[in-house]
Amino acid sequence: MSNAAEGKAIYEMDREHVFYSWSVQGSIKPLVIESGEGSYVWDYDGNRYLDFSSQLVNTNIGHQHPKVVKAIQEQAGLLTTISPSHSNKARAEAAKRISDLAPADHKKIFFTVGGAEAVENAVRVARVKTGKRKVLAAYRSYHGNTGFAINLTGEPRRWANEYAHDIVHFMGPYLYRSEFHSTSLEEEGERALKHLQDVVMYEGAETIAAIIIETVIGTAGIIPPPPDYLAGLQKLCRDNNIAYIADEVMAGFGRTGEWFAYQHYGVEPDIICFAKGVNSGYVPLGGISMSTEFSDYFEDRFYPGGLTYSGHPLACAAAVATIDTMKEERIVENAKLIGETVLGPMLNSLAERHPIIGEVRGLGCFWVLELVKDRKTREELAPYGGSSPAMAELGAELRKRGLMMFLSGNRVNVVPPLVITEVEAKDGIARIDDALAVIDRYYEG
Repeated sequence: MSNAAEGKAIYEMDREHVFYSWSVQGSIKPLVIESGEGSYVWDYDGNRYLDFSSQLVNTNIGHQHPKVVKAIQEQAGLLTTISPSHSNKARAEAAKRISDLAPADHKKIFFTVGGAEAVENAVRVARVKTGKRKVLAAYRSYHGNTGFAINLTGEPRRWANEYAHDIVHFMGPYLYRSEFHSTSLEEEGERALKHLQDVVMYEGAETIAAIIIETVIGTAGIIPPPPDYLAGLQKLCRDNNIAYIADEVMAGFGRTGEWFAYQHYGVEPDIICFAKGVNSGYVPLGGISMSTEFSDYFEDRFYPGGLTYSGHPLACAAAVATIDTMKEERIVENAKLIGETVLGPMLNSLAERHPIIGEVRGLGCFWVLELVKDRKTREELAPYGGSSPAMAELGAELRKRGLMMFLSGNRVNVVPPLVITEVEAKDGIARIDDALAVIDRYYEG
């Protein structure tokens, strides 16, 4: 059903009054979305889009899941908001459920409004506990857009926001574009770890409070680490009284086919940052989980941090319903199965037909196509930190085919809701196939 006139009025009001993030304001032409359900959203013209972006990789449980919507409605009728200095049932239950999913000695959860504030507080905990100041972060990373988090970020959005101090960046493992001249994943892991060990040595372990790393790098490339890299990083941290902070804001809550991505790699971070999938963004929520070594430190010491909306009842009720529903409906298991049987095999099949695909990477419902002009030189289809006519045309072709995608630089992120069915996943990849056929002419190899 079309409500085109209403959609036009909303569009005009939006463009007159809304200031957009990460945008040149005058060039924005947003879709006006009316509704959503499962893996789909609809605009006011009656067009249906298959959501292969999970919006900003956060609607893990899909759009308008009735159990989560009902939980928010019931909580709104009971207690809409309360100061974080008071206890409430929704927050206590959410904290318990998240703690139960984290490592066994993670008993305490500090709630924030989103992922960036989670990163800020993780760093604050590490600095106060260790008594040290520096924080190490990878160049290929994104940690949020609050003051310290954006400076931890390695990718270009950091450049216009650099005013925090005591941050050191290092090169993480990335075999396809190896900085270490590696020829295998194992070699890449060993050499990247040696580089990190050297950075710690030259910066002085006694000055470093924490190393923060996305377990699976998200926005900057969806790059899973080599098998033993995180274990080596964890040992490096523990040997030098450095907090190991895992940024699971994007990779957590089932995205990779496990509740948390670190569970693939046999490690247990000291502090875990979460947001996005914890309640699929139905109400803004983030937070940190920390080991008792860190939480117990503040049993008789003041914690210098807090937020007005920490543990907001509506957000926490949504988290409880999301986690319970994901267990009941085996949504994490579905993400793993779809990744292994549909997304992985079919995306690799696309690479066989389209030379413009340089590499396919991913796991669960967390995949990327890295597009290149030439497979031999691996020249990117769009420059680092920028876009290109080819990528702009690809975005238009995907939208024309009713597919909502998350494009970044030279990459096509394939990150559907974890509730996606086999039929929907195959349909989405077929649409990507058709769109790639249009831009194959940009390949120069």
